[in-house]
Amino acid sequence: MKQPQINIKNKRATFDFEIVETFTAGIVLTGTEIKSIRIGKASLVDSFCYEERGEIWLKNMYIAEYSFGSYNNHATRRDRKLLLQRREIQKLQKSGKETGFTIVPLRVFINERGLAKVVIAIARGKKEYDKRQSIKEREDKRAIDRMFKK
Repeated sequence: MKQPQINIKNKRATFDFEIVETFTAGIVLTGTEIKSIRIGKASLVDSFCYEERGEIWLKNMYIAEYSFGSYNNHATRRDRKLLLQRREIQKLQKSGKETGFTIVPLRVFINERGLAKVVIAIARGKKEYDKRQSIKEREDKRAIDRMFKK
């Protein structure tokens, strides 16, 4: 029996930020957290990454409590450590300190081995006119799709 594909996206991140570079990282989770992610009960809205003492942490990611979890259920919005290679962490530290850059999570997925992974990106905030341009491009694409479907 094949499990359904889990692909939780942060749609707001691609609208608010210009993506410069992406990385795939593992997440340190408890038992009830991975079970909730496998049934799709997670969200990346308002979450971000930060560096502390040589480690990258994911803050404010929401993972719903597992319905069959007992007294050892997890906290829904706790900080979660990300697992990256040392040179990737150094690159993220360097770019995170630069003005105008931030580290944002883009999506969470379960890989073929059954492990939860998160795609994070070094991103630069968009200006208001960049956002208007994104909206215009999206609406133009929809209009073209509508014309060809008829």
